[in-house]
Amino acid sequence: MQPLTLFNSLTRAMETFAPIDPASLRVYSCGPTVYNYAHIGNLRAYVFTDTLSRVLTWKAPAMGWGPLTHIINITDVGHLTSDADAGDDKMEAAARRAGSDIWAIAAHYTAAFKQNLADLNIRAPARFPLATDHVAAMIEWGRAIEAKHCYRLPDGLYFDVSTVPDYGRLAGHAAEDGEGRIEEVAGKRHAADFAIWRTSAPGENRQMEWDSPWGRGAPGWHLECSVMASAYLGARFDIHTGGIDHREIHHPNEIAQNQAMSGTADTGANYWLHNNFLVERDAKMSKSSGDFTRLQTLVDRGFHPLSYRLMCLQAHYRSEMEFSWDGLAAAQTRLKRLVQAVEALRARPESPVTALPSAYYERLDAAVSDDLNTARALPVLDELIADKRIAPTDRLAALAAFDDVLGLGLATLTRADLRTRPATATITAEDVAARLTERREARAAKDFGRSDAIRDELAAAGVEVMDGDPLGWDWRIG
Repeated sequence: MQPLTLFNSLTRAMETFAPIDPASLRVYSCGPTVYNYAHIGNLRAYVFTDTLSRVLTWKAPAMGWGPLTHIINITDVGHLTSDADAGDDKMEAAARRAGSDIWAIAAHYTAAFKQNLADLNIRAPARFPLATDHVAAMIEWGRAIEAKHCYRLPDGLYFDVSTVPDYGRLAGHAAEDGEGRIEEVAGKRHAADFAIWRTSAPGENRQMEWDSPWGRGAPGWHLECSVMASAYLGARFDIHTGGIDHREIHHPNEIAQNQAMSGTADTGANYWLHNNFLVERDAKMSKSSGDFTRLQTLVDRGFHPLSYRLMCLQAHYRSEMEFSWDGLAAAQTRLKRLVQAVEALRARPESPVTALPSAYYERLDAAVSDDLNTARALPVLDELIADKRIAPTDRLAALAAFDDVLGLGLATLTRADLRTRPATATITAEDVAARLTERREARAAKDFGRSDAIRDELAAAGVEVMDGDPLGWDWRIG
């Protein structure tokens, strides 16, 4: 297999991946703040991290690497309504809006997030650590770095970014004219200084707060990831991932905390990988706006979750990806073609072997070894399925390798799984199948009046009979 090259945001360069300890790969991914459902832009990040996880796992035996430990944290406290370390805690604000128990809100949206991952065929990480389970460790971290790196203000303990080397290197501040700067807050020594601990104001009614040397309150958001990554992966680990918005503030602050704790210029992770934004032209892709597109929104409009996964794989993770309903429909049609082709391949009799699939394994490896280029791997999959020189059993075996990497579930997906069925539809798939059977029998008997009548009845129920569909999908609910 080829060496794996990845774009390291820290150096802004492609680098060959070399694990710290080949016997144990370690990856940390910034997880969700569970104050609302994830929007599809959030979920693009986890399709990307899942691709990274799958590629590392697939390549590991040939590269002499050991198993992967992947951590995705759950932020259930501390994340402010502004990523720039200002405003209210998102969890507390959500609880006030709902008039609900904050712990119940966190549990509900955590479960919803995990279900989203399962629906997208994203493999569960080794752990989903909760921020609230690590508050004591966060307090100890703050105590350890306070003397050399922090100062106190009435509203908490702040980190002085001038006390660590090369602050903001990850964000490219020097080269990008202050990109990602944080707004001024009264009393801070520097605009970029950030909260390690936020002390509750007199009379403030918080559901989540703890005693600390700096007063009763809650940890800063940035501290959570440093503490949890260190707890499960060690002070130095291989890869840290997140959305490109984290590259500007959150991740530089993590690095600063890591450097303060280690007393070195070490950033914590050797490679920092960031996926680009998903852009929806018709809406603001923000949970805070209260109006955003969820995975369930796609399902309710008749799209299978794996159609969205395929849509993500068609774009490189570092490229901005535009979402549109037409684009999603095209991805679902492509997924249908793949499922149909695989079903046909399983039904084919064995044929004389005139070629072996080894070249396809090599081309898959070449694509994903080039900074996880799934967009380049997908056409190779199409060619593999259609290559009649290779015996069906060999093609299916090679297909399994592609599926291990791409995660499209082609080994188990069926035509029935991909029926287009919006949530507003009132007729069941079983009823449609029964009526179509009657229609086929009427057509066979040349009773075209009866055939047309059934077609009209189905149309009145919102079912489009697709006699001319080149995929032969029979029907869809429009």
